[in-house]
Amino acid sequence: MASAGLQMLGFALAFLGWVGFIVCTALPQWKMSSYAGDTIVTAQAIYEGLWMSCVMQSTGQMQCKTFDSLLVLNSTLQATRALMISAIVVGLIAIFIAAMGMKCIKSFEDEKEKKAKVAIAGGVVFLIAGLAVLIATSWYGSVIARDFYNVFTPTNTKYEFGYALFIGWASAVLALLGGGLLCCSCPRRETSYPPTRSYPNAASSGGKDYV
Repeated sequence: MASAGLQMLGFALAFLGWVGFIVCTALPQWKMSSYAGDTIVTAQAIYEGLWMSCVMQSTGQMQCKTFDSLLVLNSTLQATRALMISAIVVGLIAIFIAAMGMKCIKSFEDEKEKKAKVAIAGGVVFLIAGLAVLIATSWYGSVIARDFYNVFTPTNTKYEFGYALFIGWASAVLALLGGGLLCCSCPRRETSYPPTRSYPNAASSGGKDYV
């Protein structure tokens, strides 16, 4: 069975990854305006996230506008929103499940094998949440890259990867790594041997001693 220290490390990494999910979802810097051309005006920077688009002036002032309607958003943005929200909810469930299976928690203290299985279940749920974030951020990033290299996209409307994408990728890796460490809580199967058979004492000889 995995040591308590390894289990705590896995839970800590997965929990940090879950916090990163929330930060990544809330940040507006999923994509940012590119300065690939020579004629681009750099007096302002344009950011776009899952919930709003922002414009930052050269003076440091930022103005943001939330997306008014869900129906006017493209399918990529809607799917990314759904995956990120699902990952946050699933990650929260994983926290409670994994916490119940930690060795430092008193629950199921007398049933070590059952406690280890609960920790494994929490690790599996963390893996699912990490995969959801990894799919969402990779899908969103692939759309940005495709539009950037598209020859029909005007130079002044091209975007690059924002800070939130990198936070999302790092958070997904932490959740996957932490979930994998929690899955190492699988108890080893002990080899059972058949009980040793006791033999009766050798029967005394039925013959008589002769003098």
